[in-house]
Amino acid sequence: MRPPPPVITSEIMLFEADKVMFEIYRETEYTGRYRVVYFTELQDHNKESEINHALAGEHFYDGFIKNYKKDEAKQIIEVILARLNNGERLDPHDVERALGDHVAG
Repeated sequence: MRPPPPVITSEIMLFEADKVMFEIYRETEYTGRYRVVYFTELQDHNKESEINHALAGEHFYDGFIKNYKKDEAKQIIEVILARLNNGERLDPHDVERALGDHVAG
């Protein structure tokens, strides 16, 4: 008799619907300001233009935030954008630290 197959356990399993994909980028064409785009929340009417803006910009950070308490995470991202746009030098690790438990794997 063969032993049962191994079981992989996970504390939390996030499905695509449980997280929001986003990117922080610096606009290079006009203002040079840092912006964020939440890809998984784009609608058909703005999807193409928002993606094109992000692609034309200078990548700074991308990742996923948990859908649960995403408004809290978005507020943190807005503070990060304000700091960057005010000239503060941050790196991607600072973003990850600020988001903390809001980061989805």
